[in-house]
Amino acid sequence: MSINVKHTTKVFDGQAALNDVSLKVPSGQVLGLLGPNGAGKSTLMRLISGYLPATSGYVEVCGFDVDSEPIETKKRIGYLPEHNPLPEEMFIREYLSFVGGMYKVNNVAKRVEEVMSLVALEPEASKKISQLSKGYRQRVGLAAAIIHEPEVLILDEPTSGLDPNQLVEVRALIKNIGRERTVLLSTHVMQEVEAMCDRVVLIKNGEVVADEATDIFTSRYGGLEAAFKDLTS
Repeated sequence: MSINVKHTTKVFDGQAALNDVSLKVPSGQVLGLLGPNGAGKSTLMRLISGYLPATSGYVEVCGFDVDSEPIETKKRIGYLPEHNPLPEEMFIREYLSFVGGMYKVNNVAKRVEEVMSLVALEPEASKKISQLSKGYRQRVGLAAAIIHEPEVLILDEPTSGLDPNQLVEVRALIKNIGRERTVLLSTHVMQEVEAMCDRVVLIKNGEVVADEATDIFTSRYGGLEAAFKDLTS
């Protein structure tokens, strides 16, 4: 199992952001994590990525304990947070080479060109990050997340700022990655989930309230949007 979350709780200042959450995600699956603002989606992603420790419970990535084996888990995770932090003074290739170097990627210069092609960054290749539009910054973040070919890819609002043409390209890329790896993504756009995800998990008030194949949600009257309103309102 690529992601294994067991009875995990995260408490901030006496308030539970996640309450006894359990979740298993196998390799070769794209899972959509849905819920209203403040439901605990980003907290769960941060626990899986090792950015935050759990208050109680157990989180495992590719057979490694996130808390006790952080280096091993981080080697296997690519993470694109909702607010994509990028060094604006760096050029695109310079930044991606730096990230690839941190992960000790073999032939990093070649891999940089590969990921730039995958996320269609070539038109802006000679620019500094500060010169990029929001959509192209998002592509840089995605390229950095996949440069080391992680077994698990965690994406928080990955299509934010993309135009319709870019959406088609990024959707296809995520679906392609999900054929062989695990992808966990969060978004508020139901159409994105329907287009990219094999499975949907709904979270409300830090608890899982539904976990089904995407087809099951979309086959019901009103589809995924109706299920979201019914289960999380």
